[in-house]
Amino acid sequence: MATMLRRKASRPDTGAMTLAEHLRELRRRVVICAVAFVVTATVAFVVYPAILDVLKAPYCQSSHGHCSLFVTGPLDGLSIRVKVAAYGGLFLASPVILWEFWRFVTPGLKPTEKRYAVPFVLASIVLFSLGCVVAYITFPHALTFLGSIGGPGLRQIYDPVKYLNLVMLLMAVFGIAFEFPVVLVSLEAAGIVSWRQLSSVRRWAIILIVVAAGVFTPSSDPFSMLALAVPLYAFYELSILIGWLLKR
Repeated sequence: MATMLRRKASRPDTGAMTLAEHLRELRRRVVICAVAFVVTATVAFVVYPAILDVLKAPYCQSSHGHCSLFVTGPLDGLSIRVKVAAYGGLFLASPVILWEFWRFVTPGLKPTEKRYAVPFVLASIVLFSLGCVVAYITFPHALTFLGSIGGPGLRQIYDPVKYLNLVMLLMAVFGIAFEFPVVLVSLEAAGIVSWRQLSSVRRWAIILIVVAAGVFTPSSDPFSMLALAVPLYAFYELSILIGWLLKR
């Protein structure tokens, strides 16, 4: 009995998980995320007609109601529906995926870091959704510009694959770009950069933001570039303000 007590005393319980326990925990989180994605993708597949109407709305707005999409192959309809269901499922399942990711990394965080985890996850979801909304609102103006830049001699007949790829890619790029303040505030909270450093390179930041908006905007139209660059600069200034408040 005394020997067992000495062994326990010499091997204190630190609460740390073993590698096998980490792998089991990771597998469980991945399974939950996969199930959430399958369920939400199935829902998106069922309500596909409504989703397609929403995605076609910018085209209908820019073309004054003449917004038919033309397929050229017998399998195009199925592939489009599956693709839209996959994107929709990923978007709808993103809160669950982010939550499971947070639950997986939480045991390794310090108490001060855990305090910021939930606000960061919620801010990421809200900002990504906001970016998608901004892209969606801007897209009709982008289509009008792109339809007129070639001249009046061109008649627009859109391939649904190319059209849907463009609108969903534009929304994804805006959603990811709108995570910019979350990244900056995370770097400030971790002590990697300070609000003073961000403030001192403000001019270079403006140039880089404008260049990045021009490079990464899929539609390459001035309306979308401006709609991306202006919020990113506003987020940059907001990150400086939040960094200043965190250090008070």
